[in-house]
Amino acid sequence: MNNPFYTLITGASMGFGKRLAVECARRRMNLILVALPGESLHQLAKSIKATYAVDVVAIEKDLSEDQSCRELFETVNELDLQVNVLINNAGVGSTEFFCEGSMTRYEKQIRLNVLATTTLTHLFLQMLKGNAPSYILNVGSLASFFSLQKKQVYGATKSFICYFSKSLRRELKRENVFVSVVCPGGMFTNKEVTQTIKTGNYISRLSSMKPEDVAPIAVDGLLQKKEVIIPGRINRTIVFLDGMLPRFIVRFFEELTMKRLHTPRRQPQQVNIDNMSVCSIAHVNAEGGNIHSTN
Repeated sequence: MNNPFYTLITGASMGFGKRLAVECARRRMNLILVALPGESLHQLAKSIKATYAVDVVAIEKDLSEDQSCRELFETVNELDLQVNVLINNAGVGSTEFFCEGSMTRYEKQIRLNVLATTTLTHLFLQMLKGNAPSYILNVGSLASFFSLQKKQVYGATKSFICYFSKSLRRELKRENVFVSVVCPGGMFTNKEVTQTIKTGNYISRLSSMKPEDVAPIAVDGLLQKKEVIIPGRINRTIVFLDGMLPRFIVRFFEELTMKRLHTPRRQPQQVNIDNMSVCSIAHVNAEGGNIHSTN
């Protein structure tokens, strides 16, 4: 095998994570795909391996559980796989008033969105240094740029991811380990998310993107060693305007957006829905393979 290294992607069985896996395979990158048990992960691995002639290892793991990150790291070591790209994509979202949510769901959200990313990065860091030049891509959210009703815990976890990524990037740059954070806006990942986007206004619908269009932008940005990757011209404009407009105007549009938001009735699974923005963007962050049960 010409390429001895692997790209590890969490939350890889569906949505954005699946598209990241396909995009990396298209670039002849061997893969370690991680997702929840029972999400057709092995079928995806088999399909990618046959289509792109790369090596693909599938590992089923719920990263919100205690010790799961260390177990994943130990499994990779036992298989003698060398990682030079780490993509922390797994996460879970929510859209609700703080008093309506349960602490069980909030704790799981923080464990998966924050602790799993932090733990895996720490565990694999020495390996990444040894395989330099290496890359870390953390999946943030456009929500991290704004303070939104109904997104208090989720937005805070993604703000952590942004700060963590930018700070770590400065520490590791001299060691040829390059850290990027991608902050996508709305993505049409499933029927529930698509329906939520449709409840937004014209800009909401216009700014939303297909995950297969976001994935190459994210991987390109990572390999080009960009610090923050914001897919979509409209989304980049929104972030720019947020820094230029007076705060009272920003707050007005944020509140207007959340009032317009109509989310589907909650199903047994929590879908990562993230509706927001200064220009009434309904941002739907469905980080593929990151749908976790919140029963």
